[in-house]
Amino acid sequence: MVMLAVLAAAVLHAAWNALLKASPDKDLASIGQAIARGVFALALVPFVAAPAPASWPWIVGSVIVHVAYFWLLAGAYRWGDLSFSYPIMRGGAPAIVAIAGLLIFSESLPWAETAAVGLICASILAFAGGPRGPAGAQRRALAFALGNAMVIACYTLIDARGVRLSGAPIGYALWFFVGNSIVQLSIGVGGRGRETFIYLRRHAVQAALGGIFTIGAYGTALWAMTQAPVALVAALRETSVVFAALIGALFLGEPLTRRRVLATALVLGGLVLLRL
Repeated sequence: MVMLAVLAAAVLHAAWNALLKASPDKDLASIGQAIARGVFALALVPFVAAPAPASWPWIVGSVIVHVAYFWLLAGAYRWGDLSFSYPIMRGGAPAIVAIAGLLIFSESLPWAETAAVGLICASILAFAGGPRGPAGAQRRALAFALGNAMVIACYTLIDARGVRLSGAPIGYALWFFVGNSIVQLSIGVGGRGRETFIYLRRHAVQAALGGIFTIGAYGTALWAMTQAPVALVAALRETSVVFAALIGALFLGEPLTRRRVLATALVLGGLVLLRL
């Protein structure tokens, strides 16, 4: 059940990243998606249990860290392909989370699951072929992507702790989205002014879809962290690179090379190990 839910979340995660990559203005698209998911989340919070007081500092911490995440995400897609930047960002994080999970949460995985996490991480990184474009753009894309891998690991650990203290995974996720929306809107208005609202009017459907996909993807991942070891959830979630590679090839004109086909097979091998 948990495995299937996280794989579904991986599809949604790849989808909203593809929407961001395809947008004409990555920064404003990121802000637009944040506002949309904040509106949807605010409409839902009256109908779910509120998170426990002990989890609120972790929600605030996650909101702060996600400011860096979305800034680095927009930068990575400004300079690099989806099928290059996305695997680097997502592939490095589970390995960091697996080590930190052992140190912070005392979660040690059985040998099969440890091997599966390692195989999935390695195959995810194998997706990242050389980016297209000038050398300067390649270096910038790589720098943004590597920086975001560290940020992803950081907020994963923050939210793993926070959601377990909350006693209400859905409420935790929704209030995080509300807080993130307020911060992102403030950044957009402060930096781009009226241009933020003009962009939102022109791209409202894209922003709404991105918001819905994000709520489904991250809300499911947070729930899964209350049901399974955080390292396992993190690795499973990052199988979204398979779906991102397919979306990039089908809709964004990015190459689906033999190496990426082989990497897909390795990801599937890691999933098989998780079921042993």
